[in-house]
Amino acid sequence: MAGDTAVGESVTRPQIRVDGVAKSYSGRVVVDVDELVLGDRPIEGLIGPNGAGKTTLMRMIVHAVPLDRGRISLHSEGAPDMVLSSMPTERIAHHGVVKSNQLITDFDKLTILDSLLLAVTEAQHERPYRIFSEQVVYERHRLEIQRLLDHFGFVEPTTFAMSAGQKKLLDIVRCLILKPRFLLLDEPTAGLPEDVTEKVISALRELAAAGTAVVIVAHDLNVIWNLCDEVVFMAEGRVLLRGDPQSIRAHRTIVEKYLGEGHV
Repeated sequence: MAGDTAVGESVTRPQIRVDGVAKSYSGRVVVDVDELVLGDRPIEGLIGPNGAGKTTLMRMIVHAVPLDRGRISLHSEGAPDMVLSSMPTERIAHHGVVKSNQLITDFDKLTILDSLLLAVTEAQHERPYRIFSEQVVYERHRLEIQRLLDHFGFVEPTTFAMSAGQKKLLDIVRCLILKPRFLLLDEPTAGLPEDVTEKVISALRELAAAGTAVVIVAHDLNVIWNLCDEVVFMAEGRVLLRGDPQSIRAHRTIVEKYLGEGHV
């Protein structure tokens, strides 16, 4: 049931445009993309073998990795393009482009609730002695925080996220609570139980239907085939294929060459 997001098709969503972008490490080309537009469809998947450049490209989009050349921009209807590749990472998040694992990652010192409050804390409240005593922050976001906590089964928000699965899930919740315009997720369901994976998928469908552009990197191709409206296939730093899940799976020879048998 690929791309069960038809309700969101008529919504105007932003695009990320990647033009002539390259990145190398020690002479090895990791990303080499001439042209790529993300955000044409509600939920898009980015797949390929290990070392294909998927995660590096996502990190380049939020300028966590500098470009060797090229340009990455955010295009919104009725507004001038914003060149993301010339912005600091934190400014990119302020413009609604959010990537999982780009926010704070020190879960061991923050309770689940404090972590969510810090994610939504506005700049004027972001002082070490005020963050967690600022009641206005909690009151402003209380209903949404509680809705997400209930949806994902965090029954004791004043405790700490201890397991790897809890930390991954909390990172996803923090991304969702920011109400991003463009959400980049790297392996969002890896290691999660099937029932929790279904909750993540339903939340992403709801977000996309409301107008957020979602791009997912995942090795779990069942998630890609069942969730994404369009799939981009990368290998050796380049985009080789692009299309709906059925058309990508139809390229059996290419997919099995890079991913192995059984992945189509």
